[in-house]
Amino acid sequence: MRLGFVSAILHDLPLEEVLAFAADEGFPFVELMCWPPGKADRRYAGVTHLDVTRFSDADAEHVRSLLRIHGVKLSGLGYYPNPLDPNPEHRRIVADHLRKVIRAAPMVGVNVVNTFIGRDPGANVKESLKQAVAVWTPLLAEAEAAGVKIGIEHCPMLFSDDEWPGGKNLATSPAIWRELFALFPGGTLGLNFDPSHLIWQFIECGRAIREFGKNIVHVHAKDERIDRERLHEVGVLGLGWHKPKLPGLGDVNWTEFFAALTDSGYTGPVCIEAEDRAYEGSLEDRKRALRQSRKFLEQFTG
Repeated sequence: MRLGFVSAILHDLPLEEVLAFAADEGFPFVELMCWPPGKADRRYAGVTHLDVTRFSDADAEHVRSLLRIHGVKLSGLGYYPNPLDPNPEHRRIVADHLRKVIRAAPMVGVNVVNTFIGRDPGANVKESLKQAVAVWTPLLAEAEAAGVKIGIEHCPMLFSDDEWPGGKNLATSPAIWRELFALFPGGTLGLNFDPSHLIWQFIECGRAIREFGKNIVHVHAKDERIDRERLHEVGVLGLGWHKPKLPGLGDVNWTEFFAALTDSGYTGPVCIEAEDRAYEGSLEDRKRALRQSRKFLEQFTG
């Protein structure tokens, strides 16, 4: 396993500077964000380090050239919208762009696209699974034809009133992962595994990895700290009682995490996803967040 980072944290740098930073800091991998150009609708969304909207062979060669110059590889392409949004037009727009990301991936030498399954927050799990089959069957066929694995991140996307009560991502827990892999058994659908999302669901991270390690196609390294005072005030059904932190500053048992990953045979990239508000005051703070995270995680990855 070798370290990389999710490019969203360097949203204000162009692609070449992101890759130069990775090379200078000893990161062999970067997961590049591929949102459509335009305004973001939430934190860490709307970042476009690779614009796939009109992606040509010449564009792909330019990216491959930059990767060669800086000696950096791509761990995956990232686009994290809600493919099961209740608005049919929004759902169509998301699917169209996701297809473009999938098609761009092999053009720049990468075979993983990371995203969300999505969810209508007002729909129950049974109905959401039906919607997932309708939306994802053609998308997975497109990915399989391109030789691309889809890494589903399992964040519930349940942080604000508009996401309550069901959240905006169905693939949240082992029980639902089993359902999804039974519905889509071909191996094209996998997990982009992030331990932070299990902490606040009180799901055992190591146990989950040991069962689903064969399905992991990409890994995010992010920590999560449970605010016990806030939890006491609002309970688990409330909001704001858990916060993203840099690796080592939250409640993830990183020894257990990496022990389970090695037991499962995972040898791919581990990409730092920095979303710690304490490190967002400036570009230099955000760079420091990546450096500090790398220093902590190197004890496990070498």
